Amino acid sequence: MSTVWALGDYHRFATTLIWHFGTELVGDTGIEPGMRVLNVATGSGNVALRAAQRGASVTALDLEPAQLERGRAVAGGLSIEWVEGDAQDLPFADATFDVVTFAAGAIFAPDHEATARELQRVTRPGGTIGMINFTPEGLAADFFAVFAPYLPAGPSPTDWGSEAYVTRLFAGCELALERRSYVEEPPGGFAEFYKATFGPAVAIDDPAFERDLSAFAERAGELRFEYLRLLVHRPPA
Repeated sequence: MSTVWALGDYHRFATTLIWHFGTELVGDTGIEPGMRVLNVATGSGNVALRAAQRGASVTALDLEPAQLERGRAVAGGLSIEWVEGDAQDLPFADATFDVVTFAAGAIFAPDHEATARELQRVTRPGGTIGMINFTPEGLAADFFAVFAPYLPAGPSPTDWGSEAYVTRLFAGCELALERRSYVEEPPGGFAEFYKATFGPAVAIDDPAFERDLSAFAERAGELRFEYLRLLVHRPPA
């Protein structure tokens, strides 16, 4: 089933602005050859490609078939299993993976509790969940506020970037938390780039939205986005 993430050119968006997330997560989660790795909300394979390059056995999951097709196209000779599925109801058996990752993707799933439960369920005891989540105190909160008047109401994606929130979601696990940031410098102007590449922005057909997006960028000045790098270590059996 096609979603807003089929609109625009997400691969161009990701490779221009957030492609470094994949390298960070693969390194921080200690992915090694032979490990069973799941990349949830993979997009065009930001984390999955890097994990496969390390020699891991990689499964890449996304809700949007068009993203999976793009991932297959850019994967070249890398061996990756591309699976259509929902982060809130993962189509895998319990304790299937050594490492489960997502890079600012599954934060958009409406049911945060179900997503957290599923991530833990498919991770083996002693395994690791690694994620990158935008913080509620950083610039992303203002960015998502620009979208709010034009989209259906739902939980904030930046909730995932709150240390207290994720501690509750992953109660009973050991968490390693680190705040980091990066600067976005999209070519051709912020609003123009997002309207051409970022599915939710492409979906909003309202001139007022593009003006709001441009005004956000002007107010922000330096487009420095803060995120929480979160490692969740499941207790051994």
